[in-house]
Amino acid sequence: MGRPAIFLDRDGVINENLQDHVKSWSEFRFLPGVLEALRALTALRVPIFVVTNQAAIGRCMVSRESVEAIHRRMLAQIRRAEGEITAVFYCPHEPSARCNCRKPASGMLLAAATQFGLDLEQSVFIGDAATDLMAGQHVGCKTILVQTGRGGEALRDLASGLAEWPVAVAQDLADAVPIVTRLLLRAAVTHSHVPLSTSLGTTGADTSLAAAD
Repeated sequence: MGRPAIFLDRDGVINENLQDHVKSWSEFRFLPGVLEALRALTALRVPIFVVTNQAAIGRCMVSRESVEAIHRRMLAQIRRAEGEITAVFYCPHEPSARCNCRKPASGMLLAAATQFGLDLEQSVFIGDAATDLMAGQHVGCKTILVQTGRGGEALRDLASGLAEWPVAVAQDLADAVPIVTRLLLRAAVTHSHVPLSTSLGTTGADTSLAAAD
């Protein structure tokens, strides 16, 4: 059995979601409280992954190199704040490409599970859109909706039945931290009957970038 993980959407969860995409580091803005929240999630000692749709690449609005440069600077700033992201997976395709990685498809989560030996059914996915929830729910993740970014729109989508309701709705990433802690503790106790700090261990992986094609 693999280990649990925390999956995070990027735009609207970690940073401000811009209408015309975040195309450079100068347009990247961490949401309030996110760095502190990431430090708290890192203290849970489970791998954390960012999984993000970046259709601006497929639309030729930004290059892969620019997106990866944004991610390198994002990871560096998170690390300076004592947080740690194990890897970033991104989908570069437009919706019309009908790929298996663009959320609500679960290709990025499956790729992470294969590469890092994860148990998706014991993992948690935090997003601000119905497509995030659907991607996580398709593979058995516990899902949490944050009301930053497109959270209000997602609540309307959920009310219309577009996706299943998440296990919790949080105000923002900081508000989601105690919910994630409870979910992972419950998973640890159910499967190993030992405390969270000893059952989950460390990632043992260098922080890296991983692109999902």
